[in-house]
Amino acid sequence: MHKIVKKLTEDLNFKISSMQINFVNSNEMTRINSKYLNHNYSTDIITFNYSETKNELDGEIYISIDDAASNSKKFRVTFIEEVLRIVIHGFLHLLGYDDKGKKDKLVMKRLENSLFNQYRLLLKN
Repeated sequence: MHKIVKKLTEDLNFKISSMQINFVNSNEMTRINSKYLNHNYSTDIITFNYSETKNELDGEIYISIDDAASNSKKFRVTFIEEVLRIVIHGFLHLLGYDDKGKKDKLVMKRLENSLFNQYRLLLKN
């Protein structure tokens, strides 16, 4: 995980002031999602951005291991590859990328896929 985060900081040109990556089960993710976003369901990732600037990140990432496991089967990738994709997705959100609108989602997904395809090779080392 450290190799991936270090590579992200280099490739996307940012620094980390403080970052927590938390792995939780789907029940805990549902609780967090409900409390902070008013959505009463689990999701694969939730990010909280406390950064004062775009280039020095301060935040938290919550990843549901249950949702990651389910997604890995659905998308026919390994569990660790799915976690990689989720981590990349989370950092892109913290850097200001959005996936709400069609155009924004396309831009974010292209970058996510590009990074994923590069970084999945690091998983083997």
